[in-house]
Amino acid sequence: PAVVGTAALLRLVPGVSRLQAGQVFTLGVDLSVPSQLDSVRHRIASMPQGLGRKLYATLSVRENPDFFGRLFGQSASVRRARIDELTRATGLADFVDRPAMQLSGGMKQKLGLCCALIQEPDLLILDEPTTGVDPLSRRRFWQFIDSVRERRPEMSILVSTAYMEEAERFDRLAAMDAGRILAVSSADELRRRTGEADMEAVFVAL
Repeated sequence: PAVVGTAALLRLVPGVSRLQAGQVFTLGVDLSVPSQLDSVRHRIASMPQGLGRKLYATLSVRENPDFFGRLFGQSASVRRARIDELTRATGLADFVDRPAMQLSGGMKQKLGLCCALIQEPDLLILDEPTTGVDPLSRRRFWQFIDSVRERRPEMSILVSTAYMEEAERFDRLAAMDAGRILAVSSADELRRRTGEADMEAVFVAL
């Protein structure tokens, strides 16, 4: 489909936005068919662009992922175990009773990630997850993502980012401009193809 940018694309991939023309296949399913979309919706989790966009401000660090776990029909014992695991892994365990509105930008993003991962998805979609986050929190965010990838190597993670140094860490890159895909490959292959070393220069060359 023709899309304006990555935000629009990343709303189509999980079926959040309705497809007006063309086709989108996610996890092997044609999302233009409503019944098929329903069959994979529980396997997809996403974090929208913007700090804390998926969070409920007055709910606590514990209550936010608990709410999403309830939406997916998880039992109380499963929710408790997952929340304990995720808050420890993200460094939020000491803040479980703090309302989301009182968290820093980096902590909001980590809590948003906890909410997305509560259901153990097969596809995790992150739309510019570190935009507006300080450099230390950005580094810790990606360290946590690396640990998730080690634990769940079968899970696919689709990320959009405006930071070229972040893009270099990904297995495959899709360079986009005005809704058009310019190239899909690894960072090293794109460097060889363009003859440029810096990823900003690679994008300009493409």
